[in-house]
Amino acid sequence: MAMVGRWLSVDPRNLQRRHLRWHAVLQSLAAGDLDDARRRADTELHDSDVGMRAATDWRLLLIGKAPARLTDLAHIHCLLAEPGGWAQVFHTFQLALALSVAGDSDGLTALAARAARDSRPPYATVLTPVADALARITAGHPGKAVDLLLRLGDRTEHLGGVRVEREIIQDALARALVDAGHPDRAAHLLHHRVTSRRHHTYEELLLTQQPAALPWRCRDRPDCRRGGG
Repeated sequence: MAMVGRWLSVDPRNLQRRHLRWHAVLQSLAAGDLDDARRRADTELHDSDVGMRAATDWRLLLIGKAPARLTDLAHIHCLLAEPGGWAQVFHTFQLALALSVAGDSDGLTALAARAARDSRPPYATVLTPVADALARITAGHPGKAVDLLLRLGDRTEHLGGVRVEREIIQDALARALVDAGHPDRAAHLLHHRVTSRRHHTYEELLLTQQPAALPWRCRDRPDCRRGGG
């Protein structure tokens, strides 16, 4: 992270500046410096950086922390209504994340339905269950999201992007497992990340924090059905 900062200070007009700064945000998240992650997101990412901003905010929300500056929901829906919003499955997935940050379960359900009617396989077979699972999480039904995401397996790579995007889906699955009352399964899911990385504070928070900042509740948990928190 320090190396990236020094590089960009020498070349402040670097065309990849915001993308590299986003990676610095991810590094701050990994190290557990959440204030720095929010600061970097707010100062380095523009309003047009909907995908990078959504990825940052979604990860913060999953560990029960306040997000950085949010993207306006009306703007997200405008992007989805434009042809460019559906030109590449990767970008549509980013908009699905933005809807998740906003807690727009209905918007995610509509996105999943549209993806299911798409003739392109990544949309119909991968984006559909991912968007459906995100809708279930934001609606407070983590158990149903678990079933959808577990069935996907390695097919999430067909959404494009890099490892970060696939790990964001894994983050959602881990949070859904914890909220559905299966913390041991969540720990097993993230075991490799926790044991093979120098910085894994984020994963530890994902497994232990209650998501107080999330705009939904874990209705599928047995203790929730009994009236517990």
